[in-house]
Amino acid sequence: MKGAQPTFSTPDLSHIKSADYEHVYEPAEDSFLMLDALESEYAFLNQLQPSICVEVGSGSGVCITFLAQCLGPSAFYMCTDLNPAAARLSQATGRQNNVLVQPVTCDLTSALEHRLKGQIDVLLFNPPYVVTPSSEVGSRGIEASWAGGEKGREVTDRFLPSVSHLLSSKDEIEDMMMTAGFQMTVVNTRKAGREHLSVLKFTRVT
Repeated sequence: MKGAQPTFSTPDLSHIKSADYEHVYEPAEDSFLMLDALESEYAFLNQLQPSICVEVGSGSGVCITFLAQCLGPSAFYMCTDLNPAAARLSQATGRQNNVLVQPVTCDLTSALEHRLKGQIDVLLFNPPYVVTPSSEVGSRGIEASWAGGEKGREVTDRFLPSVSHLLSSKDEIEDMMMTAGFQMTVVNTRKAGREHLSVLKFTRVT
């Protein structure tokens, strides 16, 4: 049907062994909610004609790979992760699905902010949100994928100020990003056990 929303397959993860998930976050409800959101936002993302797409905290690479499958090879796809095993696996997931994903091992976007300031068109971030001791935040191991520190917001709050240069409580995040010149839309939500997951879209107000 003309104008119908295209559908995309979940990336092939058959190259990942069970032992890999001892070191890298295994795709779960929050990961697949992100994929659903990206698919539902395909028309918006496609009309952007992005040149540079970045995922922060890529884990297995399933989300940045899916984005690359949706938008095609006209864009450059990068991802960051503090965990070296996750950075390597993200690149392998891209390769398994015939897309090029360039990983960078770093804290959030620390290695990109100078060179890519104002150049990132699509930025994905599925932050760690589990309430943990602050000492677990910033680890280079698998615990970094879920350790959100006190209130589960330490990583998110540290990252948000960077977004305006290059998203707990939804209202607090919305207010913070509105101050920085962005508007927020709730793209998708899902209940997963006791957790209420949401994918938020932020676009610059012009």
